[in-house]
Amino acid sequence: MQLRQATSSLLAAAIFGVTAIAQAAPIERVLLISIDGLHALDVARYIEGHANSALAKLSRQGITYTNARTPANSDSFPGLLALITGGSPISHGLFYDVSYDRSLFDPSNTSCTGKSGNAIVFDESIDKYTPQNVSLDVIDPKKLPRGLNDAGQCVTVFPHDALKTNTIFEVVKDAGGRTAWADKHPAYDLVNGPSGKGVDDLFTPEITNVNGLDATVSVVCTVANDQKKVAAILNEIRGQNHDGSPGHGVPTVFGMNFQAVSVGQKVAKDNSDGSCSDSVTAGLSGKAGGYLDGAGTPSDVLAYGLQKTDAALGQMIAALKQQGLYRSTLFIVTAKHGQSPINPVKVNKPGHFADLVAALPGAGANPAAQVIANAAACSTGPCGFVQDDDIALIWLPDQSQTQMVADYLNANAKALFIDQVLAGDELTLKFNEPTNDSRTPDIIVQPQYGTIYTGSGAKNAEHGGFSVGDTNVGLIISNPSLPTGGRVIKTPVATSQVAPTILQALGIDPQALRSVVVEQTEVLPGLFR
Repeated sequence: MQLRQATSSLLAAAIFGVTAIAQAAPIERVLLISIDGLHALDVARYIEGHANSALAKLSRQGITYTNARTPANSDSFPGLLALITGGSPISHGLFYDVSYDRSLFDPSNTSCTGKSGNAIVFDESIDKYTPQNVSLDVIDPKKLPRGLNDAGQCVTVFPHDALKTNTIFEVVKDAGGRTAWADKHPAYDLVNGPSGKGVDDLFTPEITNVNGLDATVSVVCTVANDQKKVAAILNEIRGQNHDGSPGHGVPTVFGMNFQAVSVGQKVAKDNSDGSCSDSVTAGLSGKAGGYLDGAGTPSDVLAYGLQKTDAALGQMIAALKQQGLYRSTLFIVTAKHGQSPINPVKVNKPGHFADLVAALPGAGANPAAQVIANAAACSTGPCGFVQDDDIALIWLPDQSQTQMVADYLNANAKALFIDQVLAGDELTLKFNEPTNDSRTPDIIVQPQYGTIYTGSGAKNAEHGGFSVGDTNVGLIISNPSLPTGGRVIKTPVATSQVAPTILQALGIDPQALRSVVVEQTEVLPGLFR
C-alpha cells in the first residue's frame, strides 16, 4: 500500500483517537522550514507591517504559536534536532556542533587506545576542500573523531553516528515515504539519524569556507546561499531531486534552513571584509546589522534578510499551488534558535570566557582557574573543553573538581558577567548526570542577558544560551483546510513538539520517535480534535 493510501486510512480511522487536521484534504506531506534566528517578535512585527506577505498568508491559514521555546540549549544542532527528533540533549545527546565526548578519541588515534576523551568537531572545518579553499560539500572522514563501536572496533564517528535517537526522516522512510533536507554545512549529515540513511535527498552547500569565502560576512551573500536551497525545494516540489534531475516524486517530509535572518541579526557591519561584492550593489555594504531598538525594529540589513526569506516562502507556496499540492501539504515555519540580545544597548562583548577567568586577580595561582585555562587550551585528547558564545559549556578533565570550579565561578560571578552557574543538582535538574553521560558538560554558565563571550567586533548577537532572545522563536503551522485558521496560541509550547506533530499529521504514531518516548513530548495543541 502506498503511503498516501495508508495515511488516508489511518486518518479516517482516527487511529490515535483524534480527528485529522483537515478532513477534506488529508495531509500527504510536510514542508518544514527553519528560519534560523527568527524570533516570535520578528514574526509578529513582520506580519503587522506586511499584510500581503507569505508569513501573513501562512498565519491566516494556520496557527501561530507566540510563546514557542527551543529546548535548552539553543545552538543550531540541538535546535534542529528538537524539530526532527522531538527531544533535547537529554535524549539525542548533542549540545553543540563543536562540543566534547569523554568516550571518543582524536581523529589520528586510529586504534582508539589510551585514555578516551576528545572534542567533537562537526562544523565547516570537517569538509573536504579544493586547493583554492572551496568546499567540495562533502565530509572528510580523516577529520572526524574516532570511537569504539558495539563490536569493539575503532571506527570513524560521522555526525549521524553521534545521534542517540532516531529522526522523523527515518520514521517516515520506514513507513514507505520519501525524505529530503537542505542545510548549511555537510556536517548536517546529522539529519540522517543513527541509521545513516534517513534522508533520501540531502543537499548541504557550504556557507562558510575555511580560509575561503565566508558568505555569512554579508546578508546579501547569505541570501545567495539560501537561494541554492530554495531552488532545491522548488525542484523537489516538482517531484525532482534537489539538483533538478529526475526524481521519485514529491517527498513526504522535506525542508531547509534559511540563514539570512540570523546573519542579518548578527553582523555588526555588513560585508565588513569587502568579500561580498553583491553587498555593494545592494547598497548594504558597511551598514550595521541587528535591531535598532529593544522593540525589535530591524536595521536595513536585517530587513533585507527578512524580505528575501519571505519572498522565498512565497515561491514555495506558489510552486505547491501550481503542482496542486498546497491543500494537502502541512507547511511549518519555525527556527532552530533565536538570537540574543534583541536590544542593541544590552550588547556586552567582554572577551572569551576562559580569558576572563585568566584575568581574575590571583587566577594564576588558583587551582580552579587553572583547570579552566587548561581545558580551554586543549585542542585534542582527554584534557577537557570549553565552548562559549552567549553561554559557556565546560567539560573538565577531572570531574571530581566540578564543585571546586563551580564555587570559584560563583564567587566571581560579577566580574565574569555570570547570571547562573549550573553544576551538580542545578545541572541535573535539566540534563543528564555528567558522570554517567559522556556528552553532558560538567558546568554550564549562563551569562547576564546581552553578554556574548567574545571580543570580536564582527558580530553583535549570538545564540546557544537559555535567554528569551535565544529561545523564544517563531512558529506557524499552516494549511488552508485548517478549521482554526488565523488562530493565535499563547500557551507555552516547545519546538520539540513539532516532530510528533508532523508524524501525527501523517498518520504515523509519534511514539515511533525514541526521544518522544523518553521525554514524553506531546503534539502541539490546537491542531487535532
